[in-house]
Amino acid sequence: MTQEYALSLAAKLAIEADVVTLTQELIRIDSSNWGDSVETVGEAEVAEYCAQRLREVGYDPRVYSTTSDSRRGVHLRIPGTDPDADALIVHGHLDVVPAIAEDWSHDPFGGEIDSGFIWGRGAVDMKDMDAMILAVLRHWAREGIRPRRDIILAFFPDEEAGMQHGSAWVVRNHPEFFEGATEAIGEVGGFSISVRDDLRLYPIQTAEKGIRWLRLRAAARAGHGSMIHTDNAVTEIARAVTRIGEHRWPVRRTRTVDAFLAELSDAYGVEIDGSDPEELVSKLGTLGLLVGATLQNTANPSMLNAGYKVNVIPSEATAHIDGRVLPGFEGEFDQTIRELVGEHVNIEPVSTDIAIESAFETATFDLMASVLRQEDPGARAVPYMISGGTDAKALSTLEIACYGFSPLRMPPDLDYWRLFHGVDERVPVEGLQFGVRTLDRFLRSV
Repeated sequence: MTQEYALSLAAKLAIEADVVTLTQELIRIDSSNWGDSVETVGEAEVAEYCAQRLREVGYDPRVYSTTSDSRRGVHLRIPGTDPDADALIVHGHLDVVPAIAEDWSHDPFGGEIDSGFIWGRGAVDMKDMDAMILAVLRHWAREGIRPRRDIILAFFPDEEAGMQHGSAWVVRNHPEFFEGATEAIGEVGGFSISVRDDLRLYPIQTAEKGIRWLRLRAAARAGHGSMIHTDNAVTEIARAVTRIGEHRWPVRRTRTVDAFLAELSDAYGVEIDGSDPEELVSKLGTLGLLVGATLQNTANPSMLNAGYKVNVIPSEATAHIDGRVLPGFEGEFDQTIRELVGEHVNIEPVSTDIAIESAFETATFDLMASVLRQEDPGARAVPYMISGGTDAKALSTLEIACYGFSPLRMPPDLDYWRLFHGVDERVPVEGLQFGVRTLDRFLRSV
């Protein structure tokens, strides 16, 4: 049973103004994640900021540290009206990738409003969603609104550098934070893709590829560069990297991607069967790149390291591979990489994480589609898979169904995917206001 949704003009203006201010203020806190570096300190400040914005309207959030005092997150449970209902997790991450200011047209940590956009690092990844969550909960506190289900708020550190200091640590050390939860919503879903004036697709993330970051290591006898060397470590690592980089991975189909391809074919009125990833790019542009990456395992060489002087043959050469695996095809990836590398190169795991896939024939997915249509009559929600990873990976280990749902209505000519980790990251003010209204509708009704 969903609650009747009502938002007075005064409340609408207040929540829309609040989400804009919160987004700006969050961006102005530099929470760049530099990995295991002393420079990674901003997560603590942004966690305290979020907690303070919640405390000032009467909530009592918990700020906790994970692996160090500078890695902090926020936890809050809001009791629902139905004690028998399963809880819903609403999660976001507090860190952002670094930005080089001179490359930007606006200060990446200025949170400026210009030309209808809020500019800055984290504007779409994902301080906009953090701000939407805060704005909704602050509105509820002022109006005395309670959800039907318990809502568990989780703001995590360290999503941008592997999650070991963030959600992965929290799930291992404090699974009680998520007691009774069966579903979760987070980032990278619910944004619009304009097909025509009366139709916009809103992909809802229901699946993620897994991670296989690998280090390849070749060893050989060191020696003088003027001599003959048949067992050169540089040559061996170069052969392995070339074989991996040139390998054409076979197309592999999953339920989520099949459903997404069917929706794309119908929306664009063209046959899209996914058998040729290059054809997808020609028909769909950047969207085709997204789809193509979810039709196959991928392995991209990304780093090489060998030697220290031109006339010295090194005893060792290394390379790094960024591997991403489809759910259900992890074993195929591992076996193929072993065959491509050859017997003279060792493979060392650097970071490994699971692939996930949630059902999309659910009442929760249908509700997402419904609230999107209520705010945008031209909306059509579709399931899709991302090639990257989010905090959903850690939560899914608790048998929680995870969805990417951070709603945004984007201008038709704005390439949403190039904003992630890109220069001049920005979010449209009107799209953000659309998102906070949609999220409010969803969380009141779920």
